[in-house]
Amino acid sequence: MIAWVNTDAAGGAQWQRQEQPRPTPRDGWALIRVRAVALDRSECVGEIVHPGGLQLPVGTRVAALKVGVSQPSEGTYAEYVLVPHADLFPLNSQLPWDVLAALPTLLRNAHGALHIGLAIADAESLLIRGGTSTIGLTVLALAKAAGLRVGVTTRTSDQITNLIHAGADEVWIDNGQVAPQIAASIFKPYDRVLELVGDSTLEDSLACVGPSGLVCRMGNLGGPASPENFNPRVDIPTAVELTSYQGEAADLNGSQLQTYLDLAAAARLSLPVARVFNFDDLAAAQRLLAQSPAGAKIVVLRCP
Repeated sequence: MIAWVNTDAAGGAQWQRQEQPRPTPRDGWALIRVRAVALDRSECVGEIVHPGGLQLPVGTRVAALKVGVSQPSEGTYAEYVLVPHADLFPLNSQLPWDVLAALPTLLRNAHGALHIGLAIADAESLLIRGGTSTIGLTVLALAKAAGLRVGVTTRTSDQITNLIHAGADEVWIDNGQVAPQIAASIFKPYDRVLELVGDSTLEDSLACVGPSGLVCRMGNLGGPASPENFNPRVDIPTAVELTSYQGEAADLNGSQLQTYLDLAAAARLSLPVARVFNFDDLAAAQRLLAQSPAGAKIVVLRCP
């Protein structure tokens, strides 16, 4: 089989196209023919070639959230991969492969942020701090599908139209002080805030929710800097909760994933894919990914 292998032992990016032996099927692992993969992620989508004892027929479409291969350097950039049964999700969907490749981990993280980190079951409104990022746009789509009123932040006004088109009810220009803008507006404080920018805006995000509100710290789009002199006893308002969300494989089950796939197929859920490359163009795809801000793009590699 053909595989792309990073031959730079120093951790750089020197990708070579190589002929590799096809992984050998074994019990407990399914052999998958890869159809597409989202770059810089561990998942892929494809079809079962050998089930390895799994009760699914050959040819079943599946998503693999973690991949084990014959050589660790191959990753999912290969024509065939071995996947543990526990990490396979059957896909009852005829969506294009490049769309399917972008969904599993992205949906898992967005779903987990909403239902675990933010506990939206009793919420009516949500503010997404960092709304133009890939995860921000995905959370926006899922939150609207769940019936929430959703506000988002952006640093530049040229994103307002795109965010409204994506479903945002309100768009706030993030100058580091969004809470005063909300307080001066006709809108009430939000029930929930998803903090994707990071610690630099955390204190202001805590002021964007009302009593019994909840802020979930998830991302670092603004960099790793910590807030100066942050004092939880002073800076977390009374009766406001601060949580975090890291993302776990078990946070999205097969039934929930299928629900989102059905929404996407019915054009009721739109998720961001920056660009699709063919398998032969992996080096160009990696260059585009390297030029992108963290979390801002998903680049999909379409395999043979």
